[in-house]
Amino acid sequence: MDITKCKALVLSLDLGSFSAAGEQLGYTASGITKMVNNVEEEVGFPIVSRSNKGIELTSDGEKILPIFRHIIHEEEKVNQISAEISGLVKGHIRVGTYYSIAAAWLPEVLKGFEDIHPDITIDTVEEYNRNLITMLETGRIDCCFFAYNPAFKGDWIPLKEDELVAWLPKNHPLAKGKTFPVKALSAEKFIHTRPGQDTELDRFLREKKIKPNTIFTTSDAFTTYSMVEAGLGISFNNRLVTSRWDLDVVTMPFDEPKFVSLGIAVPSMQSASPATKKFIKYAKEVIKEKLPI
Repeated sequence: MDITKCKALVLSLDLGSFSAAGEQLGYTASGITKMVNNVEEEVGFPIVSRSNKGIELTSDGEKILPIFRHIIHEEEKVNQISAEISGLVKGHIRVGTYYSIAAAWLPEVLKGFEDIHPDITIDTVEEYNRNLITMLETGRIDCCFFAYNPAFKGDWIPLKEDELVAWLPKNHPLAKGKTFPVKALSAEKFIHTRPGQDTELDRFLREKKIKPNTIFTTSDAFTTYSMVEAGLGISFNNRLVTSRWDLDVVTMPFDEPKFVSLGIAVPSMQSASPATKKFIKYAKEVIKEKLPI
């Protein structure tokens, strides 16, 4: 199986089009299409479904795509190990990240790592926990930063404990208190960020058996924060989320304190590529020693 054709197939599916994959790999759309066709001829069944809306993975393709990802991953490992033996440090890493970590921690980590290892390139993907776990399990990313989720079965490297805090408008009756009563979440007008996505918010509400009075839902924490500032309701999230935001919102801990573990997830440290191991080691040291919540 030609590794270049495998890469063309996998990247086309990840990006949703042959032309987008061609731009990244330096081929025309027709050239990518021909490579994908060759792979399908070799395996003996369609892997990609084509339509006016783009391309999608077929049901048969779902069974074989993880194998293609594994082939590409192992080829990258071979290249990295070969370079390491020759005294070179190079490679490519795909890093998934939680939105708040992407803003608060990742820039400094990436800058420092690039200074030390300029020949290791890194692609980053920002997503929420559920999607990041799926991407790890399917091989789309090599490692990721997020809040601990028991659904993840790989290796977990804890970094910091981050507290969940309530978000209140500055003129809210409870805004001058020291803590926010958890039970009040069921009575207050609530703005829910990405409900049903197994976020820390969802898990905390389930844990406390609270059904919030949700009046608005959003897909972005900053939008939620802005709506709280406007007095449309209250919400809550990790303290790290707001570390770089400057809006007129009161944040306070709950009367029943709740912390979540932020860290790095990797399917297996033992089988991770040399570049991934170097990146995780560096990120762990920098975040634990230098970067606050």
